[in-house]
Amino acid sequence: MMLEHILVLSAYLFSIGIYGLITSRNMVRALMYLELILNAVNINFVTFSDFFDSWQLKGNIFSIFVIAIAATEAAIGSAIVSSIYCNRKSTRINQSTLLNK
Repeated sequence: MMLEHILVLSAYLFSIGIYGLITSRNMVRALMYLELILNAVNINFVTFSDFFDSWQLKGNIFSIFVIAIAATEAAIGSAIVSSIYCNRKSTRINQSTLLNK
């Protein structure tokens, strides 16, 4: 594939993630869109690493670290969302805890 095609795909995924993150009212959905943004960035890292410097794996190794951080973020985010759901019985972002008391 050509570099432009991969960058357009990455930009498309990143744009969908930003739009979803801005418009999402559900915490779980917002975390999913955040993961989509991180995956678009990973595609760019691997693409530029392969295109500019195919002998060194700097972009690939950095992508592995980003994937590990994203997995940790997903686990911690899921724990926080489940804790909020147990306390408030809702995962909507725009609801305040003061309204439920």
